[in-house]
Amino acid sequence: MAALLSLSLATAVMMAFHRYATASLVEEITAAGGRVAAQVEHQKAAAPLAGHKDRKLQIVDPRGVVVASTPQLKGRPVMAGFTPDSRNIDIATVCGGVFPSGECDIVVAQSAHRAGQDWIVYSASPEVPALVDPGLATTVGGIAALLAVAVTILGNRIVSASLRPVTAIQTELDKINETCPGRRVPLPRSQDEIYELADSVNHTLGRLQAAMTQQRNFTKDASHELRSPIAAIRAEVEDALHAPEETTVTKVGNTVLGSLDRLEAIVRDLLTIAGMDGGKQVGHEPIDLAELLTAAVGSRPHAKKTYEYSLEPGVTVIGDRAWLSRLLTNLIDNAERHAATTVLFHVHHTPSHKRNARRFPKGVAVLEVIDNGPGIDPDKRELVFQRFARLDTARDRSAGGTGLGLAIARQIAEAHNGTLRIEDCSHGARFVLRLPCARVRTYGNVP
Repeated sequence: MAALLSLSLATAVMMAFHRYATASLVEEITAAGGRVAAQVEHQKAAAPLAGHKDRKLQIVDPRGVVVASTPQLKGRPVMAGFTPDSRNIDIATVCGGVFPSGECDIVVAQSAHRAGQDWIVYSASPEVPALVDPGLATTVGGIAALLAVAVTILGNRIVSASLRPVTAIQTELDKINETCPGRRVPLPRSQDEIYELADSVNHTLGRLQAAMTQQRNFTKDASHELRSPIAAIRAEVEDALHAPEETTVTKVGNTVLGSLDRLEAIVRDLLTIAGMDGGKQVGHEPIDLAELLTAAVGSRPHAKKTYEYSLEPGVTVIGDRAWLSRLLTNLIDNAERHAATTVLFHVHHTPSHKRNARRFPKGVAVLEVIDNGPGIDPDKRELVFQRFARLDTARDRSAGGTGLGLAIARQIAEAHNGTLRIEDCSHGARFVLRLPCARVRTYGNVP
């Protein structure tokens, strides 16, 4: 590539020299012919017509007869067949004819007015060679070769220095695997694109390490949660086999079914999480939040607590009906387990603030689920949304739950570009779901 660029540069330089030399030659030829034309007009033309050995001149009278010429063209016919144009001068290249075979000359024809008649003075000189001058061509070629060598050496050094950090990054990446995810690629000293690449790689490695850690913890917690009901089933069956007279099929069956229900709930939640982690597409249908909540509460077979409602109708969101129903079911299950007597549901619409106007362009659809249970300490409010997390007050297996319900609920909210948080409440726990509002229908004077 360097040689090609140097060759192109040398060619451009030689073309520029050739053009300059040709223009200078044309000026010299024109000046020589103009001097003779002035002598003809004053009837003072005298030998020698040209002072340069390569200059060829002819004086042609009005009849077209050559009356005088330089020695090279003595006794030869007119060197060119064209005559001066309206500017009394014309230039052309003539090959052969009165000139030696294989030679092309630049010919300039000029008019000379004498005694009311037009005479013509032709002046000519061989064209400038393509290389202008052998010494010049050698010099330019040598400089181009040296330039190509210098560019190649310098380019190799620059590329080697630039790729050295890339090689270090690649070497470190080859050493990073699942057994040492905490390693990071080295950051180069220069604050350039390679530094930004290394920084991005380190951020990516950090996220991958966090994902691997979460996956390991999740697998460990899931194994622990699945082992408990399996151990309960095994213990019940082994007791029945060792002392069949002390139990009945009904008793064993009821105990085993309870543990199987728990296993089924855990597996169902694990499948739900796997589907969401796998990037399952979220549906896009308009859903009235109050109607969806009423349907979720109404589908419960037995109400264990008292439900109170404050529902603003017409608050519509866009989302997946099945996923949002699962979110509401998980919130209701959680509230019912921990409420002392009452669960309050509140659905309403609020305008978006400037800081979240892009996230909620048409306002915010808000659902609040409030129970009058023991509540949750502020420093533990984020803990309940972790997978398989339980607070001390909720560790009793008889209370139900898999430890995944609230984690799934938050993940569904975030998949719908919303949020799910626990906020302050005078009594009990207050879960607040915020989703982008699609529209708010108006019913009379109630928005």
